[in-house]
Amino acid sequence: MIDMRRRTIAAGLAAAALGAGALFAAPATAAAPAGGGHGSGPGQCSLVDKTLTATASVNQGLTDTFTTYGNTGGEWTGGDSTYSLPLGKGKTGWFFSDTFLGTVNPDGSRPTDSPFVNNSVVVQDRRGNLTTITGGTPDDPAGIIPPEPDGKWYWIGDPTPGRDGTVQVPLLQFARTGTGQWDFAWTANRLARLDGQTLQLESIDDLPSATGINWGSWTLEERGTTYVYGIADPGGVRSAYVARVQDRDGLTGTWTYWNGTGWSAAETDAVPVVPYVANEFSVAPYRDGYLLVTQDTSELFSTRIVARTSCSPIGPFTDPVELYRTPETGALGSYGDPDVFTYNAHEHPNLRQGNRILVSYNVNTFDNVGDVYDDASIYRPRFIDVQLKVTG
Repeated sequence: MIDMRRRTIAAGLAAAALGAGALFAAPATAAAPAGGGHGSGPGQCSLVDKTLTATASVNQGLTDTFTTYGNTGGEWTGGDSTYSLPLGKGKTGWFFSDTFLGTVNPDGSRPTDSPFVNNSVVVQDRRGNLTTITGGTPDDPAGIIPPEPDGKWYWIGDPTPGRDGTVQVPLLQFARTGTGQWDFAWTANRLARLDGQTLQLESIDDLPSATGINWGSWTLEERGTTYVYGIADPGGVRSAYVARVQDRDGLTGTWTYWNGTGWSAAETDAVPVVPYVANEFSVAPYRDGYLLVTQDTSELFSTRIVARTSCSPIGPFTDPVELYRTPETGALGSYGDPDVFTYNAHEHPNLRQGNRILVSYNVNTFDNVGDVYDDASIYRPRFIDVQLKVTG
């Protein structure tokens, strides 16, 4: 007899597998740029004319914190996406998409009846203690943003502060298209509003969804403007797009889209600004410019985490500089398992210390009805410190 519950979990984790090598959304029609960026954007800086180098090491403190909590906390045992947001009073919210809950066996395996939800938040207090926030009830947990009655479910994008102390979370909505493991598809972009204290859902609204661009890969708040980054796959090249919302409305205001020379009110005018990004990446101010961090998608299931620089949040961006190679991937990786891969690296600018940046990435496996239960450590984030040096 087929275990339908495990099959559903497999479908969810399979989406992350797709995220490492294919895009969920329908391709946009604009052509991807051939080089490191597009045309010319506003802004001048010295950063792009200098040489960026990096030295990376495992952030053992955070890695061990989540390992210990996952193994002994009796709540969160693994998840992906791994966005972070300051919550006030020294707290940090770690926002996850697909999430395992429950316990881990003494031998490091995960019980096959472990609860599974499509999104969650782990709150870290100023002392480093972790607490898991979900929806539903203790006996029947659900995601912070639960599935719709028709079965459509949500994975999260990068959260951003909203008005009145709320938290805004861009969402990717998915639906089943058949009974097979890979039979699902993106259907819409939406926006969740969470209570800033309890992190419980207050409302869900629609976001622009006309072109197939998956909006919410990253959000950047700067001087009253929120830049919203999304992805699409023109010509088979996964590329980043940029929208912006002004007047301090977060993601709830009027969106305009970078069209290569200016901002347009039409989503269909959006053009790619940089190629070979992952489904999740980051863009943040750095020195007198901007730093983009992403898993390299110019090669399938790459182990490379790279950075690009720009004088503007819309580019053009420089050629990539390697920051780190993830050691877990493939038969020659640390798990010795050809099914294991890494994906969706990005920075946590709120936890940056000078030229030392904190980067997380996710680990998963194609054997998502076996490996994720046999070894709970696979489906967890990893954290690295990257010391950047700018010369020239």
